[in-house]
Amino acid sequence: MSALRQRVVVGLSGGVDSAVTAWLLKQQGHEVIGIFMKNWEGDDDDDYCSSRQDFLDAAAVADVIGIEIEHVNFAAEYKDRVFAEFLREYSAGRTPNPDILCNAEIKFKAFLDHAMRLGADKIATGHYARVRFNAATKKHELLKGLDPAKDQSYFLHRLNQKQLANTLFPVGELLKTEVRRIALEIGLPNAKKKDSTGICFIGERPFREFLNRFIAKEPGPIKNDKGHTIGEHVGLSFYTLGQRQGLGIGGLKAKGAPRGGGDHAPWFVARKDMGHNTLWVVQGHEHPWLLSHELTAQDASWVAGQAPDATALAAKTRYRQLDAPCHLRVNGADAFSLKFAEPQWAVTPGQSAVLYDGEVCLGGGIIAG
Repeated sequence: MSALRQRVVVGLSGGVDSAVTAWLLKQQGHEVIGIFMKNWEGDDDDDYCSSRQDFLDAAAVADVIGIEIEHVNFAAEYKDRVFAEFLREYSAGRTPNPDILCNAEIKFKAFLDHAMRLGADKIATGHYARVRFNAATKKHELLKGLDPAKDQSYFLHRLNQKQLANTLFPVGELLKTEVRRIALEIGLPNAKKKDSTGICFIGERPFREFLNRFIAKEPGPIKNDKGHTIGEHVGLSFYTLGQRQGLGIGGLKAKGAPRGGGDHAPWFVARKDMGHNTLWVVQGHEHPWLLSHELTAQDASWVAGQAPDATALAAKTRYRQLDAPCHLRVNGADAFSLKFAEPQWAVTPGQSAVLYDGEVCLGGGIIAG
């Protein structure tokens, strides 16, 4: 970071990571302004979406650190750019990742634009990632956070050069334990606050209950890999590949299965046939239907602005997955395919395939099949 004093607008979420981010930047001598983003209008009156409490926590943090905080409502942008796409994808039988879209469209677009109107030199968030300028290529690189258990580069892979050039990720240089230690030492009121999980408009409520409010149920047959009907699903939009819980067939014996052994092995969602409204399930985590040696992706987004030259890389097909060695083939301007050395489990259309060259996140695309 430049030693020069800069005006930095920090996205204060109410959590400990963004709080420590703001404190670190203030300690470095920058002029720090906090922004609390309200991205969802509904459910503020219940336990599932805690935006009201989050704002109170963010305001308390700003008071302790000694910075101003502004409450900004991006709910309209969120509904148009993120939630509408979320519903379209689920209705089509795919499983989108709204956190990735939220980062690209809200936190690093609507929020960035707002910060620049405030005269900001940079924005900062509490993401566990890093930005590095490569003097040889004259490009900004997105790097994994130093804490491998908290790295969030997967969710940031759609950021472009302009966005990275204007962004700071101070806690990306730290371990989560160090962030907690700092928060306790300086007396932040949210030092022990539990990390948020999921996205605000769903919160902790059962996912199917939430989707019920927006997507119509279309029940149909559940079939096993022998073609036998063994149950009924409530609607293909409510299931994702690899899903084990909530199938309603947990104790059922597969028709035609031999006695003993795997009669009651767990079932996993393996395929969704939208044309015939059929959910296909299999028994056994390593069933061939759950394993893929290759995938295709579309709507590609590359951090450098173009596809990487290297073809021998690594990829994640879901968050919390170890990098898997793969071979990249670029298929035109916005599509690519990956071939993996080892089969990947439950590769899911709608999720993101994100490419890495060591610690450098190169970008990725939406899994098509």
